[in-house]
Amino acid sequence: MPQQVDVTAGAGHVTVVGAGISGLAAAHAVARAGLAVTVHEASGRVGGHLCTTPFAGRRAVDESADAFLARVPDATALARAVGLGDALVAPSSSSAFVWVDELHDLPRGTVLGIPGDLRSLLRTPLLTPRGKARALTEPLRRRHDPHDSLGRLVRHRFGFEVHDRLVDALVGSIYATDTNRLSLAMVPQLAALSRSRSMFSAAHRAAGAATTGPVFFSPVDGMGALADATAANATALGARITTGHAVSEVAPDGTGWRVDGERTDAVVLACPARAAAPMLHPAVPELGRELGQIDSADVVIVTVAVDAATWPSRLRGRSGYLVPKSVQDGVTAVSFATQKWEHLADGETELLRISLGRDGVPLTRFTDDELVSTAVTEVSRHLGADLAPREVRISRWPASFPQYRPGHEHWLSRIERARPRGLTLAGASYRGIGVPACIASGERAAAAALAHVRGSAP
Repeated sequence: MPQQVDVTAGAGHVTVVGAGISGLAAAHAVARAGLAVTVHEASGRVGGHLCTTPFAGRRAVDESADAFLARVPDATALARAVGLGDALVAPSSSSAFVWVDELHDLPRGTVLGIPGDLRSLLRTPLLTPRGKARALTEPLRRRHDPHDSLGRLVRHRFGFEVHDRLVDALVGSIYATDTNRLSLAMVPQLAALSRSRSMFSAAHRAAGAATTGPVFFSPVDGMGALADATAANATALGARITTGHAVSEVAPDGTGWRVDGERTDAVVLACPARAAAPMLHPAVPELGRELGQIDSADVVIVTVAVDAATWPSRLRGRSGYLVPKSVQDGVTAVSFATQKWEHLADGETELLRISLGRDGVPLTRFTDDELVSTAVTEVSRHLGADLAPREVRISRWPASFPQYRPGHEHWLSRIERARPRGLTLAGASYRGIGVPACIASGERAAAAALAHVRGSAP
């Protein structure tokens, strides 16, 4: 049963629906501003898609995202604000492979797969001579393409091989997507490169201008610790967080709102858009219809522990590998967790986090045994070594990755037009799936809710 909350509306109260990192960031920001805030979470825990549990003798091994971008300030700033600044660690290895018949080094100087280093491009065996020759014609290609498809743009500028073996392998893994059906505008770093006369030259400049320091951070106790610490800090500031409360209705009520019958001054919907749609449909049908249109993809992470003595020495010091779609069966990417994160290494077992799932490949129909068999068989083939897991963990994330189709910005505009005053939206469904983007969306939503409550919102 959900915890009962005594809400006093009218004095400045905000209700947040969803206790993933977006909702927790929103609640934390509202509580810091001195307003009352209540968070309703449908599941039995906070964190949403951030989850860290014990595995193979380690107290904390992530079941989903295992890091956030260090150079995007939002997540780092929140971690420091909730007391985790001294607990942040960076990967000990970031050197990755791409698997095409065998493991190949990811070429140096790439920006999300876009080549930026001529020598590395010419030397990589990952691309055929024909593929390299095609990529080198990029500066001669027409710059403008009005179609908002990342895959279409990259194939036009660089050819099939760069798209398939570099950009789609990397970006497709990050977004669990088919980049042919991914909005270019929703990958800002690549959208910025596309506006240059030559994406190759722009990638070269961007790679050369990269600042020193870690690219990624994670709390030493895993990404779940960020969610837990944010929830604890928000609670200490007065926020009330309920779990096991699946909200069924959100409706306008005069100058305020009602959430399952409880009055509040403003609402932040920080749950997936498809989950928000039925809550709104009876009272705000146009917005409910729009929110229900977004697609999503399933992802499963199979974590295995294998005997360190059997681990091939040629793989030591590497962080993992990607599998391009043209050669994929089920596995899309593999992270060598104990090599990526020094604090997870114990000298006895190596941990691998094996990712399965992408846009258009539903995974809910597969049994746990089938998923484990697929993961172990394919990775054994990729590595040329028979994996014999000592322990296995399966983490299912159904419909967890929203898909930003070409034209996604138009969908966002329609949502904004249909959104009533006092209601704001946050989370991965809208403007970015990464942890920093989700935190930023939660904090923007909180600012809008605060402005509404204080009477300064339009």
